[in-house]
Amino acid sequence: MSGYKLQLKESAERAGNCACMGLDPQWDVLPYRSGNIREDVVRFFSELFEAMVKAHLSPAAFKPNIGYYHALDNPRKGEFEGSLALADVLNLLAQLFPGIPVILDSKRGDIARSSANYAHEAFAIWQCDAVTASPYMGTDSVSPFDEHYEGSRGIYLLNRTSNPGAKDLQDLSIVDDSGDLEPLYMAVARKIAQWSLTFEGIGAVVGATSLQELKQIAAYLGTYEVPLLIPGVGSQGASAQKTLHVLQSTLYPVQNARINSSSALTHPWKQAPAPENWLDLCIANIKNLCEETAL
Repeated sequence: MSGYKLQLKESAERAGNCACMGLDPQWDVLPYRSGNIREDVVRFFSELFEAMVKAHLSPAAFKPNIGYYHALDNPRKGEFEGSLALADVLNLLAQLFPGIPVILDSKRGDIARSSANYAHEAFAIWQCDAVTASPYMGTDSVSPFDEHYEGSRGIYLLNRTSNPGAKDLQDLSIVDDSGDLEPLYMAVARKIAQWSLTFEGIGAVVGATSLQELKQIAAYLGTYEVPLLIPGVGSQGASAQKTLHVLQSTLYPVQNARINSSSALTHPWKQAPAPENWLDLCIANIKNLCEETAL
């Protein structure tokens, strides 16, 4: 074992869990708003991270969604406060949680040079350890993410996602090579397994909101030791404990999984104004997730 899979194993052992913490700032509900977006976002995460360190809490991965940061930019006015805040947050993570992988949730995907540019963005510019990407343009889209990194980075491909509309396309029945019907998400899982034999860092995004589908995919991809990124816990209604139980029931190697929760950990109050005990609320939810995903 080497590269990104080794980093997953070692970080899970160090953290003692397979939790992933989403870092998706919503400026309108932050505990303070000075008018400087970058300062407010960085202050929020700095205080939260320092409280986590003090409480000896660490998830086994972090996942910033790049859209939340880009939405705080205004490029045509020369303002990049969101992007600069993301850079500051990534620097904080490197300082306070060394060795814990950072997954850039950007859901990129194109072909050839365009995909190579997206890989460069995630791995060289933002210096993240993994990225989310779409598999639906096939090998031309996927291979550039790995070509220059040879398994040292993770590429989580959308497989069976956690949103309600996932069923619109991902659950469609198609004819497999044997002439039998199977859901599209299983055909994608089989392709991901095939790619994993060549691209060591390939993983799959499989939502915790559909446990039967998760069980089916985990049982199949577990034999290939394909990493799983599992969103949907917390605000989307899924249970971390049930998710972990499903993985264990299939004998999936859970150190390769990352069970993600986002807004429930960083903005559980949902609407402004933030309560005075906002930090205690966040820490309590982070502690709960880490305990429910303990190895």
